[in-house]
Amino acid sequence: MIDVYGGGTVTETLNERTLLPEHPDQLAEVRRFLDSMASPVEVTILRSAEGEVVALPAEVFEGLRLLAVALAEGKAVTVAPLHTTLTTQEAAELLGMSRPTFVKLLDAAEIPFTRPGRHRRVRLADVLAFREYRRAERAAGLSELTRISEDLGLYDDVPSEPLSRHD
Repeated sequence: MIDVYGGGTVTETLNERTLLPEHPDQLAEVRRFLDSMASPVEVTILRSAEGEVVALPAEVFEGLRLLAVALAEGKAVTVAPLHTTLTTQEAAELLGMSRPTFVKLLDAAEIPFTRPGRHRRVRLADVLAFREYRRAERAAGLSELTRISEDLGLYDDVPSEPLSRHD
């Protein structure tokens, strides 16, 4: 899992590492290089300082490309295994909501959780799946609103006077 953060707080958990863009010029050069290789059809290799060479599998190449793009854009990136479990606070931060709001989602059985002791834990994969579900739900809602507005001819209407907040 690679998660890109444009801003806000990034919490590190076990088996997770947050990378910050510290060398913008070098990152831009790496990004240009990886972008020029549209796909790793040819064998991409890494070479150590001692001359040892290893071929990169396609998924590693794609991960490096995504990492380089995000870092070159000045974004922090977190890399963590999908089996990672999060606290309710960490999951809430990942979703951009308060912990009490996140706990309400757990209580409503919208996201599965375990309670190994007194505290609830959620799988990162479940939180990411919920985030994607919510994004798709929002996109569908916006598409429906757009369709209704078009059907009513509201996209063609241009107000004769600017609207104010008090209208």
